[in-house]
Parts: sequence; C-alpha cells; structure tokens
Amino acid sequence: MKRTIKTTIELPDELYRQVKAKSAMEGLHVREVTIALYQQWLAQPQNSSDTQNSSQWLDEMMSLVITEPKNGPTARAIVEEDRSRLDIKSIK
Repeated sequence: MKRTIKTTIELPDELYRQVKAKSAMEGLHVREVTIALYQQWLAQPQNSSDTQNSSQWLDEMMSLVITEPKNGPTARAIVEEDRSRLDIKSIK
C-alpha cells in the first residue's frame, strides 16, 4: 500500500470552481489532476538553460487547467447552473 500525505492548499475560489467543473466533466477527481500536475512538473528537465521561474511555470499550468471545452457547456456555465439550483432550493 502506498503511503500518502494529506495536505491543504489555498486556491482562489474561481480557480477551484473551474478546476472542479473541468475535472468532473472529464470524470476525474481534483486530487487526480493535482497529482498529474505535480508529476508533470517533476518530470521536466532542470537544466540551467531550461529552468523556468515559478511564475512562468504557474502561468503554463494555469493555461492547461483553465481552457474551456470545445463542446458542451463551459465550466462557468456548470457552476452558475449549480448556484441557481442551490439558490432556488434555499428559497423554498
């Protein structure tokens, strides 16, 4: 059995909602996406000429996560629809 460590990270709400929605559309858990991003980052060569600063790396990773799907609803539309359903239920 692989040993795991539980950790907490703080993310901007909008970023988390987008990641959560896209993950759900692809049938993945946010944990799986996070692990894949860490593994991808660790696999990158670290030659002095190839080294990116953390801001460049984050921008690149964000561009992978925040892309909108070509077919179907956007992540924002899914989240807004969920909010609408929750608001209607709480009023009744």
